Amino acid sequence: MNDGPLIVQSDKTILLETGHPLATEARHAIAAFAELERAPEHMHSYRITPLGLWNARAAGLDAEQVLDTLLKYSRFPVPHPLLIDIEEVMSRYGRLRLEKDPVHGLVMRTNDFPVLEEVIHAKKVGPLLGPRIDPLTVAVHSSQRGALKQLLLKAGWPAEDLAGYVDGTPHPIALTAGDADAQAPKDGAWSLRPYQNLAVENFWSGGSGVVVLPCGAGKTIVGAAAMAVSGTTTLILVTNTVSARQWKAELLRRTSLTEAEIGEYSGAAKEVRPVTIATYQVLTLRRGGLYPHLELLNDNDWGLIIYDEVHLLPAPIFRMTADLQARRRLGLTATLVREDGREGEVFSLIGPKRYDAPWKDIEAQGYIAPADCVEVRIDLPGDERMAYAMADDADKYRLCATSESKSAVVEKLVAEHAGEQVLVIGQYIDQLDELAERLDAPLIKGETSVRERERLFDEFRRGLINTLVVSKVANFSIDLPEASVAIQVSGSFGSRQEEAQRLGRLMRPKADGRTARFYTLVARDTVDAGFAAKRQRFLAEQGYAYRIIDAPS
Repeated sequence: MNDGPLIVQSDKTILLETGHPLATEARHAIAAFAELERAPEHMHSYRITPLGLWNARAAGLDAEQVLDTLLKYSRFPVPHPLLIDIEEVMSRYGRLRLEKDPVHGLVMRTNDFPVLEEVIHAKKVGPLLGPRIDPLTVAVHSSQRGALKQLLLKAGWPAEDLAGYVDGTPHPIALTAGDADAQAPKDGAWSLRPYQNLAVENFWSGGSGVVVLPCGAGKTIVGAAAMAVSGTTTLILVTNTVSARQWKAELLRRTSLTEAEIGEYSGAAKEVRPVTIATYQVLTLRRGGLYPHLELLNDNDWGLIIYDEVHLLPAPIFRMTADLQARRRLGLTATLVREDGREGEVFSLIGPKRYDAPWKDIEAQGYIAPADCVEVRIDLPGDERMAYAMADDADKYRLCATSESKSAVVEKLVAEHAGEQVLVIGQYIDQLDELAERLDAPLIKGETSVRERERLFDEFRRGLINTLVVSKVANFSIDLPEASVAIQVSGSFGSRQEEAQRLGRLMRPKADGRTARFYTLVARDTVDAGFAAKRQRFLAEQGYAYRIIDAPS
């Protein structure tokens, strides 16, 4: 028996003892193939899933390496059936391969005749296939490349796509050495950081897929570097207009691209240029049952398509991406967690995970700010507690999340951090309206115009505003480098991705090296506490622990 930090169980769960000296090392090792499910104080629970194992296989890990990790860190003998099961599941990836044949075009090949027979005779897969070429090869309709990969993943036989990509229209793009900044070493102009370089190399060698990096770690620069390697026209899909303009500003700063070469395709403008930045919102606009703007994806010879915040992709974009399998696709995100459970769609249509850097590793290298996560427990006053007890289940979260007690605590915390750049973040607009009035601070919400949002964000960046109240419109793709404190009063129930993104607003390294502070206000003995525990799971997997304190009196 080893004295390791893991207990590996036959039901595919792994327990990690967080206080063990090797806990951090083991956490990083298993993160490549296991997903955190629960994160209480002393023992974290992970689950090994087929998708996690296939992502690991696509990233270059083989079954032997996964098994060695479990055997190395497990306190007790690893159940033998589990070892066999892991080996068999990982061996399924790539048993079917999509390839380009010089005579027959797109084909599916295998070295395992029964597997090919099985999928050919599957009711949904068969119609996507063409004639049998030989016992181990079948033709595939090129228009069905994406749909076929989706169905094969669901059938448990994820195909390795080796069919290559069209080059797209050439358009030279070069990274430019700019002035020293947060991306640069102290003594000179900026350059790609080692992990950014590795992310681009892994993506390009794999052809398509997803790069997972913490907020503030320079995902946009990874995108720019991939564009420079591609040297082709590029379509960049982003969450909103503010994000589109931040991408444009960053590309003008980091690359040889000029204003005339970058177009914005949003509610405000419809410019199609060699590099076009489009919002998910305008592409998924529906009129008469049709999506008039989705033709932007198909009508241009893009060499590269970049999906920013890939964990937020709307369903219509998935459907169109199924038709874009001949284009190189790069997904960028801080977390591959999707609350709708469609991680398999990302895997099959955008591509597998090509690079994933643990947040604590990037923090240790000084590229993102260290963070102190604090859960502030609040008692509901008697009248609110009674109203909560008598409320319907559908109303309970709103009642406890918007407690008057939270507003008083927010005021005290903002006063405690006077002079720092503070974000107050919430879900419910009436609560945020009241907080903005009490704090005498501006509020950014859905109805705030793009121009007004940009003005307020700019004044916050320059220190003209110290406190900003924001709704979930500020969860994603907003660059606020000097924000050092966030106070979360309410959220989207148990959304792990939202928790990660909100902490991410603070992760840019600070000029004076100070620690970021992330407060979450939680009403004790309510569903608020349960949702908070679920929200914290992803960050716990990254090595962050929440201190729990009582609300200041």
